[in-house]
Amino acid sequence: MAITIKDVAKQAEVSPATVSRVIADNPRISAKTKQKVRETMKSLGYYPNFQARNLVAQKTRTIGIIMANSTTLAFQNPFFPEVLRGISVSAHNSQYGLYLSTGATEEEIFEEVVAMDQGKRVDGIILLYSRVGDRIMDYLFQSGLPFSVVGRPHTNADAISYVDNDNIGIAKQVMAHLFGLGHQRIAFIAGGKDFVVTLDRLKGFEEALAEHAIPHQAEYVVNQEGMQQDGKGAIRQLFELPEPPTAIVTHDDLVAYEVIGYLEDLQINVPEDVSIIGFNNHALSKHLKPPLSSVDICIYELGVEAANLLLEKINDEKAVPRQITVSSRLIERGSCQGR
Repeated sequence: MAITIKDVAKQAEVSPATVSRVIADNPRISAKTKQKVRETMKSLGYYPNFQARNLVAQKTRTIGIIMANSTTLAFQNPFFPEVLRGISVSAHNSQYGLYLSTGATEEEIFEEVVAMDQGKRVDGIILLYSRVGDRIMDYLFQSGLPFSVVGRPHTNADAISYVDNDNIGIAKQVMAHLFGLGHQRIAFIAGGKDFVVTLDRLKGFEEALAEHAIPHQAEYVVNQEGMQQDGKGAIRQLFELPEPPTAIVTHDDLVAYEVIGYLEDLQINVPEDVSIIGFNNHALSKHLKPPLSSVDICIYELGVEAANLLLEKINDEKAVPRQITVSSRLIERGSCQGR
């Protein structure tokens, strides 16, 4: 026979209404009573029917997660599993599940978001990116569905809840580290030019050059499209310049790994001939030879805060949009040396 809420109430010596309030995590119920009821539920093997409760409350208790690319491509980058780990912890603590976008194209992902909203499949959405002129963010901003963003929105930033790093500041810190080692000819391997994080880091790169009275040379900036079309050729062109770079900053550690491979093919040694720094501090970076200097952007914390911001909006539709800056720091390893 299935255990019922009345069985739990009898065993815990409380009313069925109290058990129901404990299941709903009602703040009016004391921590002591909650613990007692939850222990009773566990000992009896009672599992609440959340689907029925959600129908009554008109809530799905589900968060939609939207990535810039299909899940197949996104999970090739360690950033996404780590940010999802942070989101999952926060969601679990509030008894929410996750609904991942599965579209393979931008159009399919957009259609998924519309379906999530209009089909009432989720209570809110987290965008794991911020892009210039993004249809999805524009749609969400107009829809009224609660949402938060990992990354600074390009427009309406003050009216949107988001979490980000100080990407301009950390790019300048990276440049200051390289200047301190005696480097002045520094190349920048950028991410997608329509992503706000790329624009901010590139701005920091350019401001740092200007502050040190070093001319900005366009040929030292390699965009993502160039790397995707012919990465080895793009790196070769850098080192065929009359004055090749003595240091390279890449927008992601994965790109740094790729660049190091091309440099080996060109018989250019790291760090003896050129220093290199990445972003995101992936787990493998410290095991490279030489270990890769990288910026730790606290990916897990970005996920936790993005989920907390969204849950705040879900639980209180009048909640004022908030913006959170998560700290980041340069991890110095063996891929850089002085000139």
